[in-house]
Amino acid sequence: MKLKLYFMALLLLCIQASAFANLITLKGKVVDNTNQPLPGATITIPDLKISTQTNLDGEFSLDGLPSRGRFIVQVQYVGYRTLTQWTDLSSAANLVFTLQPSVIETREVVITGTPVSGNSKQNSTSATTITRDELLRPSTNIIDALAQQVPGVSQITTGPSISKPVIRGLGYNRVVTLSNGIKQQGQQWGDEHGIEIDQYGADRIEVLRGAASLLYGSDALGGVINMLEPLTPPSGQIKGEFLTNYATNNGLTGSSLMLTGNEDGFVWRARGSYKNAHSFKTPDYYFPNSGFNETNISGMLGLNKQWGYSHLNFSYFRNNVGLYEAEPENGLNFVNEDGEPFTDDDYKSRSLMFPRQDIRHYKINLDNNFIFHSGFLKLNLGYQKNQRRELEESLDPSLFFDLNTYTADAKYYLNERNGWQPVFGISTEIGHSANKGEEYVVPDYDTYGIGAFVYIKKTWDNNTFNAGIRYDYKNNKGKELIEEGEERFAAFTNDFSNISGALGFTHQFNEHLNFKANAGSAFRAPNPAELASNGVHEGSFRYEIGRSNLAPERSYQADATLELDTRMVSASIGIYENYIHNFIYAANTPGDVREVEEEDGSTGVFDVYRYGQVNANLYGFEGNLTLHPVSFIHFENTFGYTHAQNNTLDRPLAFIPAGTLKNTLRFEPNIKGLKQSYIYVGIDNFFKQSRFDNTFETGTDGYTLLNAGLGTTVRFGKQPVKLYVAGNNLLDKKYYDALSRYKPGRISTSDPNFGIYNPGRNITFGVYLPLAIK
Repeated sequence: MKLKLYFMALLLLCIQASAFANLITLKGKVVDNTNQPLPGATITIPDLKISTQTNLDGEFSLDGLPSRGRFIVQVQYVGYRTLTQWTDLSSAANLVFTLQPSVIETREVVITGTPVSGNSKQNSTSATTITRDELLRPSTNIIDALAQQVPGVSQITTGPSISKPVIRGLGYNRVVTLSNGIKQQGQQWGDEHGIEIDQYGADRIEVLRGAASLLYGSDALGGVINMLEPLTPPSGQIKGEFLTNYATNNGLTGSSLMLTGNEDGFVWRARGSYKNAHSFKTPDYYFPNSGFNETNISGMLGLNKQWGYSHLNFSYFRNNVGLYEAEPENGLNFVNEDGEPFTDDDYKSRSLMFPRQDIRHYKINLDNNFIFHSGFLKLNLGYQKNQRRELEESLDPSLFFDLNTYTADAKYYLNERNGWQPVFGISTEIGHSANKGEEYVVPDYDTYGIGAFVYIKKTWDNNTFNAGIRYDYKNNKGKELIEEGEERFAAFTNDFSNISGALGFTHQFNEHLNFKANAGSAFRAPNPAELASNGVHEGSFRYEIGRSNLAPERSYQADATLELDTRMVSASIGIYENYIHNFIYAANTPGDVREVEEEDGSTGVFDVYRYGQVNANLYGFEGNLTLHPVSFIHFENTFGYTHAQNNTLDRPLAFIPAGTLKNTLRFEPNIKGLKQSYIYVGIDNFFKQSRFDNTFETGTDGYTLLNAGLGTTVRFGKQPVKLYVAGNNLLDKKYYDALSRYKPGRISTSDPNFGIYNPGRNITFGVYLPLAIK
């Protein structure tokens, strides 16, 4: 309660102190290199969360801005190189932005998920941005969309409905997902626990690869996925979008409607989304009860004023996911609970059977940016409730995790002076998890964490240097449980503290070539599931046992990237190494099983996975090469490989993604009466994963997938409509992905040959309508 009162008082103080700032209007013009105006160019100030477009004369106006402060402005226009420029609002008059023609989609964009927002070329963090148009490409969820397009990003899948992000071979609690500026907290430790975020909600995503613990504390060893909502339009405007799509493999239908507006600085946004699918089909068979339905409702109310902005965000996510407890002795002769074979109507039914998951996530946060004479304060206060129900035979949950998380994050940015940009930050997190079901995997627990950091960035000539140091404290407290006279969970208390540091450097050789490098340390405190699990985790079909004396993970890593961006070629190559001391993972020893009495009186036999620690080393490379020999031909290539070794036991680390090479040839013809037309053909190569822990894991063969698609934009009066059709795995290839939870050996170590193929051929039809209502 004291913490809540403190932040409420701080918020009121900031509003009162900021209310006396003056109001200004930023005006300017966007032209090309021949001084011709560019109508429809987009001007964005990311740190103020506002954007506008130029009129027919190339002119723009942004009202209600603070009269002081230095912010980065981004200017974009199709067919031209993106321009980023720092602008001092106190001295800005009529600005003129001159854009240079380019057939390459420039990498010079603003990255906001790092301590200081800035031009990606002057940011040492290895980062990739995914635009709204790229997010609209066919995918089953938002992590699937990233894994298809970002080198170094993979996904742990449980069919099409559940995906967990993996960056440079690290997943689970080693990757932080941000939404509206706060860390998503949804029981990330679980094998089949996905990301509870609307696939259609993000307007842009930043993927930060490498350790980011300096800004986000524990859990960011692998990287950060920063999901950014649409920016507010200029005052007096109401905009929005409607999209819908259909996929043939599992009958997936998805639709989303969003509206956002701004009236004299009062800003708002509302979105509703729904997805529904029946069982997915492999090249040989349907996998029963693998359908899902997902409902998302989100909104924002706020003020954009001369003192900055204050936005209240809220969201509700619900996902119902079917599961099938396949028994290896049945082979692929799937039968229902009555022992009867499934029919075609069963496979295509959108009514889920038991067992299934019922996941609900509620979130509300207050996101603020207050402008002062000496700098600005970003303050984000959040509350999340995550409820995960495992429904075995009825709507009464057998497992029921109820997690409540309170977060507070404050960062103060001093004004840039002589190229120096200092930042001070403090964050805290309080969590409480309770079991409300009849079965248990983890005990009731409380967590508390607090961290503080200092960061500084120096820019001179064509160089940028940054350094930072952070202190973290984390406390986990598990509660005792006595069940039928026996101790199920012993009470425990763990305290962890750590000092992390980071260094980064970038150098721009010229406007086309730049180099960036990073080195630093990070840490991750063990989570309560790793410390105290003791029970059957139904969704993962295994018995999990934790270890209360686990030490925190400590990571030491370095990376370097060389980037090239010319008129006809865009390329990057990066290498990295990450040594993790006390790496935590769950392993099974063949023959280690446990019999558990089921609710119906029968006995189930489960493989036992015990948490332990080793020293691990992960290194690899990633990159991309895009060729534009002419303006209407794009040849895009991405590649990535991670080599992971369990140094303690001298064998490969388990569950590491296979190497990939993806090639896409895209043709963009100029067709009369149509806009933004394209047709593409892609070949995705996944190499054989022969490096695996053969004590409880199986390898996977290499495979190649053929993809293709086409799309265009037509106009009905003034309304543009984007239409597209895309096919994945067009040759209906049989394959097991290295990170699929349904691959051989993941469902049952007693029969390592039993597995479920990944989805077969899938063709998606989609429609997208941008809306300009006012």
